Amino acid sequence: MKKSLMLWGLLLALSFFLVGGSQPVQASGTIKVGIVLPLTGKMAKFGEMEKQSFEMALAEINAAGGINGKKLELLIEDTTGRPEVGRSVAEKLITKDKVVMIGGGYSSSVTYAVAGVCQQNQVPFLVNTGSADKITSSGWDYIYRLNPPVSKYASAVESLLTEVIKPKTVAILHENSLFGSKGAKSFAKLCKKFGYQVVLNEGYENGGIDYKPVLIKVKQKNPDIIYMISYVMDASLLMKQAKELKLTPKMFIGGAAGFTMPEFRENAGKASEKVISATLWHQILPFPGAMDYYKKFKQRFHKDVDYHGAEAYSACYVIADVLKRTKSLKNTDIKAALAATDMMTVFGPVKFTTWGKLKNQNKANTYVVQWIDGKLELVWPAKLATKPLVYPVDWLQTWGY
Repeated sequence: MKKSLMLWGLLLALSFFLVGGSQPVQASGTIKVGIVLPLTGKMAKFGEMEKQSFEMALAEINAAGGINGKKLELLIEDTTGRPEVGRSVAEKLITKDKVVMIGGGYSSSVTYAVAGVCQQNQVPFLVNTGSADKITSSGWDYIYRLNPPVSKYASAVESLLTEVIKPKTVAILHENSLFGSKGAKSFAKLCKKFGYQVVLNEGYENGGIDYKPVLIKVKQKNPDIIYMISYVMDASLLMKQAKELKLTPKMFIGGAAGFTMPEFRENAGKASEKVISATLWHQILPFPGAMDYYKKFKQRFHKDVDYHGAEAYSACYVIADVLKRTKSLKNTDIKAALAATDMMTVFGPVKFTTWGKLKNQNKANTYVVQWIDGKLELVWPAKLATKPLVYPVDWLQTWGY
């Protein structure tokens, strides 16, 4: 009889725990959130910028009272830029550290792996950078994304091409990753839409040291524009070797990622000058606090910051807002609070909706920047420009030949 009563009590307790979702046990006075970023490896520069931005926002949030009187605690884990490590650290954060939700997510392949773990464990995940479409087009209901999908990265570039550059032929170079392949596919689709002939669409392995063989192929095709989807070291090397080979298209265009990073200018040197790129943010945009964030970051870390930092900084504020509004720390209540998000950040407005095949996806505009006299200037749309677009470009003169 006693055994039956004990068993019944255990079943009752279990059913009580399961109804309405799980609620991780938190240390008194703190609320723990996991953040996954590449802090070592080839993508460490991106991870470093995002970590610094998360920590800036965290300090401000806690100084202002935290989460309804409790301190927000970020447990930042290094994914090393590898999907299998991303899965491992996500599982640790969920099962051992008992975080209430996860944020971060840089590269698409790692972010997708982490998203799979979060969905399986029904732990809310706010993505701020990983951009492959399938992260939010897989039907997952615990995954939310602040940044636009990679298929939308070239939206502003599209209008610049149709209104100003008007190319006839295009070469596309992209790294063989989830991000690069999807971005190249989307841009090729755009070219088909406007009747631009894609004379070359070729992938390469990230981290190479000699891109001249593929660049020689590009030179032989003599395209009007060269569109490249690359992380920062590859982006720098591609442009340096394009300069050495004296490639002179109408325009070199980056598909965001490495082409907007301060390290691109540092590593590519003269070869970065007048290159344009898609971007997701610029400090001059009319979003409350955007310029203030940029200045604070530069003053604190003595370097410029691009859209990657703005995404991370804004994501931290979204996380804080969600945790302030949630009815409890149960996964289902946090998910409901994420779904109800409607706020302004330095990155722009954040509201998660379902559109097309994308679920829980924020809508965000894209822009075009150009490296002019060593600075990343917003050049398109023209009404928002910090400087007018430099076009056409005499590349040989720009490079000092």
